[in-house]
Amino acid sequence: MTPGAATNGHALRTRTSELLRFATAGSVDDGKSTLIGRLLHDSKAIFEDQLAHVVQTSERRGDGYVNLALLMDGLRAEREQGITIDVAYRYFQTPRRKFVIADTPGHEQYTRNMVTGASTADLSVVLVDARKGVSEQTRRHAYIASLLNIPHVVVCVNKMDLVEYDEAVFDQIVEDLTDWTARLDIPDVSFIPISALHGDNVVDRSTAMPWYDGPPLLYHLEHVVIAPDRNLAQVRFPVQWVIRPNSDEHHDYRGYAGTVAGGVLHPGDEVLVLPSGQRTVIDSIDTYEGSVDTAFPTMSVTVRVKDDLDISRGDMLVEADDPPAPARELDAMVCWMGETPLRPGARLVIKHTTRTTRARIEELDYRIEVNTLAHEPADGLALNEIGRVRIRSGSPLMADPYSRNRNTGSFILIDEATNDTVAAGMVLTAR
Repeated sequence: MTPGAATNGHALRTRTSELLRFATAGSVDDGKSTLIGRLLHDSKAIFEDQLAHVVQTSERRGDGYVNLALLMDGLRAEREQGITIDVAYRYFQTPRRKFVIADTPGHEQYTRNMVTGASTADLSVVLVDARKGVSEQTRRHAYIASLLNIPHVVVCVNKMDLVEYDEAVFDQIVEDLTDWTARLDIPDVSFIPISALHGDNVVDRSTAMPWYDGPPLLYHLEHVVIAPDRNLAQVRFPVQWVIRPNSDEHHDYRGYAGTVAGGVLHPGDEVLVLPSGQRTVIDSIDTYEGSVDTAFPTMSVTVRVKDDLDISRGDMLVEADDPPAPARELDAMVCWMGETPLRPGARLVIKHTTRTTRARIEELDYRIEVNTLAHEPADGLALNEIGRVRIRSGSPLMADPYSRNRNTGSFILIDEATNDTVAAGMVLTAR
């Protein structure tokens, strides 16, 4: 049986195309997985057999209620321990919008998992237990959302049923967290009082909190405006693949496939190929469904150009009059994900958009004490720590500041010996 559609129980009337990616964050037992389970259940976005399995598992565990958190805690270890360990992704849609949810771990030891899950998010849902108020982990999650340049944060004050839906409790948490977020670079912060267990203000407005006059969570997710958050001013098109079909019918076809990382592309636009510096003009823009007149983030397209140029994977097509300067030195914030601490002088591989090259950690400027935002001197970064580094790459990178473009301002570092991803980074300056 196919799942029903969302907020009002009616079938989907139109096929929506706008996608919102959001990540959840919160301390252990704040109810992240329960909230997402409730969101999926009440919006009729789960299958009957999935719900039946959750009911059976809840009964076997002796929960005493239908534990909707089990819809998200997919790993056996998570189900047994009652905590989220890995990032769990779920997809659903409503008549207004499509959603990809990343349910991320809350514990400090899984900071790297949270960074991974939230790195592509348009919005972050931060949960706070109404009984406990703002904790160190709450402040850490808000800071990471700011570090990752997530433009929209929704603070869901959960378990309001356990404080008898007291408005004063909600107001105090709003005041405490507003003081903290004022120190961070988050353009849009909203607060919603909820009970994920009972569904208050998740999909439907709660009758238990008449003092709250804002929208429920799903309404907010459906209506938050995300289009202006993407960089549409500076054309950035990293080449992922060169397409040359081996057939007589298409023997003269040569296209460059990738995902638009910034700006808007049109046939007839003059572009610059970096790092070579060659100029050309876009001839056509092809998609799986045919040619288009416009391509914008985050469309996957194949671009054809008028000139026969040497363009390969790792090159980037940019606006001819506003190119980034190819850079070999990056000042960046990194979240270290390796078991062995990062030390100055470390030699790694950097992957930036579709370009991969060797790199060296020239300097470690400081480590961030996430709970206070203090800059602390450090001779290394341990697992899950965040710090500012200076990196020198073996070949030029076409990088923008992360604050300007999250696609061309981000990178990962790879251990060449093990091929493990050991860091995620955000560019501050490139030169």
